[in-house]
Amino acid sequence: MAHINRKYIDSHWLIFIIRGTIATLCAILTIFSVQRDFDFMISVSGIFLLSLSIVEFINSLYRARSKTGWAVSVGIAIADAVIALALLFTLGQDLSWHLYLISLYAFVRGLFEIISGFRATVDPTDRFLWILSGVSGAVMGIVILNSGEYFIRFFGIYLLIFGLTGLVYAVHNRAQQLEDKAARKESARLAASSRKTTAKKNSRNSGKKSTKSRKK
Repeated sequence: MAHINRKYIDSHWLIFIIRGTIATLCAILTIFSVQRDFDFMISVSGIFLLSLSIVEFINSLYRARSKTGWAVSVGIAIADAVIALALLFTLGQDLSWHLYLISLYAFVRGLFEIISGFRATVDPTDRFLWILSGVSGAVMGIVILNSGEYFIRFFGIYLLIFGLTGLVYAVHNRAQQLEDKAARKESARLAASSRKTTAKKNSRNSGKKSTKSRKK
């Protein structure tokens, strides 16, 4: 089987469903929680990133098995895991450390999504969703850096946009796959019908030639 190097954004649609759900739940906790304990909020963010890392490792295994390129998924998984562990193992320390980490994560992830949106797809809906999520990440990364004690709330806003755009992308991606599958089946049906028609014509022509030969 030939090696296929599919783009990262063509990962299985279920990956984006799971990722979007996790991000949305984390966003709800960080934005609407009445809990004012910063360690709790940082823990939620760290667990979220660790969960994303696990999802990306699973994605890399799936892509490796289907031979569609796994390097990007592994890189994202490692980055998520490093940031998550850095947050979790520094609980109780100066909040500025966590602020810088989360700001850097949102900004870099945003840039990655913007680049992916421009380079990895030509579909206007897909491109819009990726760029929207990416721009929100880049902007929130800068905002978080200057938001003081409210930085975790702004991170939650980014996660909400990240999660919802991921869910919409997954649904749209699945719809595209079903449409492509239906189109291929219809094309195969038409091709088979055309072959049968051609075979019947050839058979009739052969019969006519055989009859003429016997008459001679």
